[in-house]
Amino acid sequence: MNINIPLWIVVAYIIALYAISWYATKLNKGGYLGYLLAGRGFTAGIISTMVAGLAIGGASTIGVAEQAYKTGISAGWYNGAWAAGAIFVGFALAYRLRQLNVTTIPELFERYFDKSGRILGVLGQIIIQMVVTSLQYVAGGAILAALMPDVFTFQSGMLVSAAVFIGVTLVGGYWAAGLSNIINVIVIYVGVVTGALLSVENIGGFTAMAASLPPGDHWFAPFEGVGMAMVLAWFVVMVTQACSNQAVVQIAFAAKDGKNAKWGFIIGGLLIVPVGFICALFGLVAAAKFPGITPAMALPKTILELNPWIAGIALSGLWAADISTAVGLLLGCSTLVVNDIWKRFIQPDLPEQRQLMISRIVVLIISLLTYWMATSVLGIIKTLLIGLTLTTSYTVVLFFALYAPKFCKKGSAFWTLLAGIVFLITWQFVPAIRIVPHPVYLAWPISLTAFLLVYVLDPRPANITPETNGELALKPSTVQQ
Repeated sequence: MNINIPLWIVVAYIIALYAISWYATKLNKGGYLGYLLAGRGFTAGIISTMVAGLAIGGASTIGVAEQAYKTGISAGWYNGAWAAGAIFVGFALAYRLRQLNVTTIPELFERYFDKSGRILGVLGQIIIQMVVTSLQYVAGGAILAALMPDVFTFQSGMLVSAAVFIGVTLVGGYWAAGLSNIINVIVIYVGVVTGALLSVENIGGFTAMAASLPPGDHWFAPFEGVGMAMVLAWFVVMVTQACSNQAVVQIAFAAKDGKNAKWGFIIGGLLIVPVGFICALFGLVAAAKFPGITPAMALPKTILELNPWIAGIALSGLWAADISTAVGLLLGCSTLVVNDIWKRFIQPDLPEQRQLMISRIVVLIISLLTYWMATSVLGIIKTLLIGLTLTTSYTVVLFFALYAPKFCKKGSAFWTLLAGIVFLITWQFVPAIRIVPHPVYLAWPISLTAFLLVYVLDPRPANITPETNGELALKPSTVQQ
């Protein structure tokens, strides 16, 4: 294949992304909020592609194909789980989250509970964002290494991906993420759908592909390859993280209003569903055609067997999706550090221009740290799901605050989050407690138990008054930013 064609398509895509980022600077009105929250101006259409773009990143494309290379078509349920999370947030949370008019989940925790809940909350959220961001480098490196093997190794591909992630984020901010995802979702669908159909045709059709697969009954089984217990774990984890992961809920915080937030998440969820099974199909083709390769290379290597123009468009779209996913995650990290650490504890009267400067410095520092983390990642989906399990305790606290505030006490956020963190650390280092196939099956009962124990043992009420007209209010004495 003429490698110059996909190379120049990728170069053109990078130029387009920077052009969008430059244009986004003209929309970034309002300084700090303009850069990190798009001035709370996202419509339902932008929100839907922002949600889809955040979801359709490394794990939902390269990661699903990697999993399908080993377990079959059931790997596509990963995206189905992500979609379920987005749609659930659309119906149950997005409107109310936007009406709260906050910037981060930890900020909400201090308003409703106490300062210690905010401190622990921001540390946990930063860890989550960094773990997921590091996976985008892994996926970006896999794509570039397959696209231009004579130019990039897996490691140098990650380095170049990191450089583009940082550049787009520093220049354009949240508006750049939103606008670029409109293009990314279109290109992903055109490139991936066309690529999948042509890949199956090139191998001789579905019958020939099935005949070429290694022995096993799991390849086309709807659940058996991954296993029903793991598919269910995906759904629990993804619905849980969608409710309280800063990178996800920040999209709702950036909406024009609650109605746009609600419908943006619902439409975004519907956009996510098909991509998982399409990318799983790439994994099946790779398993039939390229036995023995590194599983993470399944999707890129399969696409490169196609027409150079199709290959270039598909791989550029996938790589751009990684970029946009990473942009949202990096900005989520920056929002947490500036809003919940710097402005809250170091310099409360931080001038607007310095907020922008510090936001960009944080983006640079987090980018370097996540690149270092990416060099030790072993499996995309496995690593991602363990990291996202940490959001369980956040979701438990958030739902009680919004729907059952009478059970909330001052220490609810801190002790519930601490229980979740201690459990996940124990899961990693004490194999004896792994009595279930995934940590999320223990994370939920542990977080709920911790929350209810605080309700019984803590005599101090939370800073939440009874609901008025369906909206939560704060006690007048509550300190707010």
